[in-house]
Amino acid sequence: MDISTIRQFYAEEVRVVGNLRSDELVKAFATVAREKFLGPGPWQFATPDLLTGGVRYRPTPDNNPAHLYHNIPVAIDTTRNLPNGQPSAIGFFIDCLSLKRGDSVLHIGCGTGYYTAIMAEVLGAAGKITALEIEDDIAAQARNNLSDLNQAEVVSADGTTYNPGPVDVILVNAGATHPQTVWLDCLKPGGRLIVPLTLAATPNSIGAGMMLKIKREEQGLAAQFFAQVGIYPCLGGRDEEAHNRLRNLIMQGKWKAVQSVRREAHEIGESCCLHGDGVCLSADPLISATSNY
Repeated sequence: MDISTIRQFYAEEVRVVGNLRSDELVKAFATVAREKFLGPGPWQFATPDLLTGGVRYRPTPDNNPAHLYHNIPVAIDTTRNLPNGQPSAIGFFIDCLSLKRGDSVLHIGCGTGYYTAIMAEVLGAAGKITALEIEDDIAAQARNNLSDLNQAEVVSADGTTYNPGPVDVILVNAGATHPQTVWLDCLKPGGRLIVPLTLAATPNSIGAGMMLKIKREEQGLAAQFFAQVGIYPCLGGRDEEAHNRLRNLIMQGKWKAVQSVRREAHEIGESCCLHGDGVCLSADPLISATSNY
């Protein structure tokens, strides 16, 4: 079986497991060469261990790239426990962003650029995607891997402080304790943000939590939690007080009630599900909101 056929089977596996709706996204999974972003083989399959917050590895039999076309994370750097991410999970998150041709995207935590390339395929030449990676050496790899895509730019920066200007879409590929104000400030009208909000035993361990989607409507910022997630932390996007508030939100089931983000100063009330300075996840609905998740 040739590699293009193997990639097509892989893309269909990701479609089914991730429940992808976008044919363009499935086509991107069948088009982008995963091996280009993972270095020479043999490779290490990476299985997150949520009990320890670490990762378990098992090697591929050899350096045949066909091994990479399964719905499983693959290590980027075993010494730092950095995996490439679960294709069906990341694919599902991307699908929920409803990418369109020509959109502008900020991808925070791009790793070596594989999922950035997937999104770039969907955006087309008229789109623009800025990929952020806080680790300089990994950012350099991503820059090299994406050098043939004119619509992609890689920046080595802290995603919690970097301001890309107005964008249509933000995908945060690391676990934070709360949405950052700069992300909300950058969203264009109709703009969508997806970010994992996670609890973690230690600052560098895999965290477990919920995926949050925020959309800028005419009436304000609509918000909804929509999936569970296990993911590595967003450096700079975590603090202890917010971590404690997030724990209460999850343990008390308040995440189910979240409908909006309030930015204005206000006293903590019954509708405040996750109250912080400048960002409050609220049970209050937007007036006449028509957001479709």
